[in-house]
Amino acid sequence: MPTSDPLESSDGSLQGFTKDGLVEFDTQFHKLVDDGKLANVVTLIARHGEIVHRDAYGVHDVSAAVPVPVPVKTTSIYRIASMLKPIMAAAMMMLWEEGLWALEDPVCKFIPEFSDLKVKVENEGGEVELVDQDTPMTMKQLMSHTAGFVGRGEYDADHMRKGDLQDMINILATLPLAFQPGREWRYGPSVDVQGYIIEKLTGQLLDDFLAQRLFTPLGMVDTGFVLPASKLERLVSNHKDDGTGKLVSVPLEGTYNTTRPKFIGSGMAILSTVDDYFRFSQMLLNGGEFEGKRYLKSSTIELMRTSVLKPGVHLKFGAHVLENIGFGLGVGILQNQVQWMSSQKVGNYFWRGLFGTWFWIDPTNEVVVVGFINELDWPKNAPLVREICAKWVYKALKE
Repeated sequence: MPTSDPLESSDGSLQGFTKDGLVEFDTQFHKLVDDGKLANVVTLIARHGEIVHRDAYGVHDVSAAVPVPVPVKTTSIYRIASMLKPIMAAAMMMLWEEGLWALEDPVCKFIPEFSDLKVKVENEGGEVELVDQDTPMTMKQLMSHTAGFVGRGEYDADHMRKGDLQDMINILATLPLAFQPGREWRYGPSVDVQGYIIEKLTGQLLDDFLAQRLFTPLGMVDTGFVLPASKLERLVSNHKDDGTGKLVSVPLEGTYNTTRPKFIGSGMAILSTVDDYFRFSQMLLNGGEFEGKRYLKSSTIELMRTSVLKPGVHLKFGAHVLENIGFGLGVGILQNQVQWMSSQKVGNYFWRGLFGTWFWIDPTNEVVVVGFINELDWPKNAPLVREICAKWVYKALKE
């Protein structure tokens, strides 16, 4: 039977949440584990800057051949993948505040290799042509996934990330954009390109910059791209459906780095804990300040969580178009109620990771929620997990 590792804030304050409501919140997630839909789940809820509830339930590895599987704890380490993107956006905005770049700067100002990028279009006869950009892609478009890059085909080829960031730039410079900058929203290598620009502007390796400017001062002691041997026992396994509906674990080998990887970019190697990510999220909610140290101006945070998408431009993942979701600089924003996020509040901002991690911030109620799972079949359960999370958080919040 899976075990639970609950922990509430040290002073016992629930900040307007009810104890019964938080118990029911846990019950909903525990049922997903007990029913075999999830291997484990760790959640954290905070309000007014105070962690009011943490819970961990399930085991690190459902396939482990040991008498007693290792239970997850609130300190368990997870792969957070694209939840690096908001962190990267914050890092970029630090340099923006320092005057090192502007939102309307052309990207080629910092990457000359992009000076002559073409755009792939289909003419009336159905033939593919390469045309000039209407206007050069801007830094704002790069920051909002509207630059013209996509996350499929040539852009997602294995060789793209086998070298370092410079090697990736050299490859991207030979490929046409998938659409005119600003016309569409697509996931792609934009955040990797941001990482390259950070290295060029600062003269530092990306991971060193993130550690120096964000991870270390924020106290994100378990967040990084390399897992020390001393922390391996805290790393959860990825899980997947074996084809019969049963969850099985994926071998740990190859899912984390013991030494610095050559390619550091979009987050496939990034590891963290719910407590670490709470510290970053709370900094955003606080308007750029955490525990007495300022990282960004409050006006910069407001800019980050304000949609920059043009009318008619929607988030699109494959064939799925997400209307009523805006996108700012590194985060999605709920602009109008949508069925699959019916319990979320308009104005909440959020993001998630490929393997099932998620976070959201409610600036009106001053709530931060972080949830971690690691499953390769995450998209299958994504709407279910996110909706359960929001529904029962708000049911538990009474004042």
